[in-house]
Amino acid sequence: MEEGDSLIRRNRTPKKANVNLRFNILTVIVYVIGIILIVKLFSLQIVHGAEYREQSNTRLTRESTLEAARGDILDRTGATLVTSDMQFSLEMYKTKIDDNQLNISILNMIEVLEKYGVSYPDSFPISVNPYAFTISDEELAEWKDDNNLDENISAEGAFDEFMEKYEITNTNNVDEIRKIVAIRYQISIEGYSSTKSITIADNIPREAVAEFSESSDKFAGINISVKPVREYTSGTLASHILGYASQISSEEYATRKETYSQNDIIGKTGIEYVFEEYLKGKNGTKQIDMAVDGTTTAEYVSEKAVEGADVVLTIDANLQRVTEEALAANIQKISSGGFGQRFDTNAGACVVMNVNSGEILAMASYPTYNPADFVGGISTENWNNYNNNSAHPLVNKAVQNSYSPGSTFKMVTAIAGLESGAIDLRTRINDTGRYTKYRDFQPVCWYYTDYHRGHGWLDVSGAIEKSCNYFFYETADRMGIDTLARTAKYFGLGNKTGVELPSEASGSVASPETKERLHPNDPSWYAADTLQAAIGQNDNSFSPVQMARYISILANGGNRIDPTIVRTVRKSDGVEVSKEEIESFVNQKLGIEAEQVEDININQDYLDAVLAGMESVTQDSSGTAYVRFKDFGISVGGKTGSAEAAGDKVNAWFVGFAPFENPEIAIVVIVENGGHGNYTAEVVRDIMEEYFGMNVETIEEDMTAEPYVQIMN
Repeated sequence: MEEGDSLIRRNRTPKKANVNLRFNILTVIVYVIGIILIVKLFSLQIVHGAEYREQSNTRLTRESTLEAARGDILDRTGATLVTSDMQFSLEMYKTKIDDNQLNISILNMIEVLEKYGVSYPDSFPISVNPYAFTISDEELAEWKDDNNLDENISAEGAFDEFMEKYEITNTNNVDEIRKIVAIRYQISIEGYSSTKSITIADNIPREAVAEFSESSDKFAGINISVKPVREYTSGTLASHILGYASQISSEEYATRKETYSQNDIIGKTGIEYVFEEYLKGKNGTKQIDMAVDGTTTAEYVSEKAVEGADVVLTIDANLQRVTEEALAANIQKISSGGFGQRFDTNAGACVVMNVNSGEILAMASYPTYNPADFVGGISTENWNNYNNNSAHPLVNKAVQNSYSPGSTFKMVTAIAGLESGAIDLRTRINDTGRYTKYRDFQPVCWYYTDYHRGHGWLDVSGAIEKSCNYFFYETADRMGIDTLARTAKYFGLGNKTGVELPSEASGSVASPETKERLHPNDPSWYAADTLQAAIGQNDNSFSPVQMARYISILANGGNRIDPTIVRTVRKSDGVEVSKEEIESFVNQKLGIEAEQVEDININQDYLDAVLAGMESVTQDSSGTAYVRFKDFGISVGGKTGSAEAAGDKVNAWFVGFAPFENPEIAIVVIVENGGHGNYTAEVVRDIMEEYFGMNVETIEEDMTAEPYVQIMN
């Protein structure tokens, strides 16, 4: 063998030794790992087996929703009008227990509920003692078919089949068996799972909650959830403003699946509807650990719920109450003939507004309704009562209805005539009773109808005081309809005000364009149309909130204002939403577009003359509302109005403001078919007494008693 071959063989020997060494090392490593695994397995199964088996039984974790409380609705002073009362509900989840354990748990649960007088679902159509079906024959045949029962089976036989089906063996008491069947039957209808619960009871008292919590091992799969329930703290007060919230409909849910569940409540009307996105809040989540037998072992919040924002209104709750009571009393007085003549009336509205800011201090619509009726779902009986009521209690007549203003419109005609030059402050027109300028239309003044003569010579202030139709016929005929319509729009009439409430009526201002739109079969404009428009008839139709803005603009010197019923929106962290954001949000929500109105720089002398006429209405003995204000302690500017309506009815208006020298508030009231405007002036007087503190009586202080008391009537 050559020397090179020997060298190769010598070099290969050490390499084989290295391989053997590596193999031995790997063998040792595998052996060690095996020992470790065996030790670990021994620890898991033997040493800590019981501990880990117990832990594994609590690995059944489900997520529960923490419902956020809706924000409150407050009045301007901070008084709570709507809030959320947190109530407890009993829920039940499916667990890995047999029928016998489930039946025992259900009976235990029912015993606690009945102990505290809490109702639970029971739609099982069989009664016992004696046995009988509780549904009609037609429904019974379908029910038997749905449940695979023989069509001739008796009530007792059907009951026994359900008892066997649910394997109820834990009691022989028939009444107890039926209670278990009722819950099991409800479960079969609604369904439940380990992640989807069935609600067994709502509004559980705290004592029952404590009993369920302290003995949780007796109640398989139960969970106590906390749900905010809407509470309207003042009954029917301000119901048309507040609106109501109720369970979301399938149509609403279809477009809101990302942020709502099928059981959520949602604002339906009023502030509850408009500010839903702020009031709602954000739900949180809670993790619940349960053993396989349904016992809760741990709970913890994974995401906190965030309460909804509070909405602060401009209304004053005390003034609102007085306004509603005064309106209701007035309507009842008119309908009973309390003013000497009876009118069949059952509805009306009133608005109280700050003349400088446009803030609505009170808004009433009669008849009213109770928003609490809708909490948890309104009953069929209540729903039918509301909907079948001819007075339409669910309608906010202050915002959603519009009416012909009658003579309360004459201040618009006066301003338009003065600004256009058709009349001036020295103009005097002779009311002869009948306006005879046109052969085919010769209307008369109301005074002629009652006394068969005219008012005689009047200037603009006197014409307003005496509400002379003839004067305003002539004024409108001189200036034409376009000027009159333009002035009406400046005062905000015939357009939505943008108040933060839904379904606001636009109304309309009489004009050739309006007639063409509303009366396409007779679109021509006649002189008679202008004359009727001048006294607030024809197609003039305005909501009470529009009228309140109109009177406020007159009283504040001609400055346009925007009515509002929301002062601010305050988030749960205390931060207030900017007015710009609120306005933008409301406009988008309600589809409100900016008004295009021609500016009118009203001459102050003209305004003074018109306001002087309004003062005479209440202060001069010949004024149409003098009898209502002759002994009043504050000077008031006002105007009565009686407007013809469909069905030979006459709607009664009164509009006013006070104090006359430095106006603060404007008040508008309408009573449907109220007959005479001066009847409704009583409402305004009562509201002003409350606002200006005129109905506060101070009892002389008794030095031996507590400090003096103020009695509010």
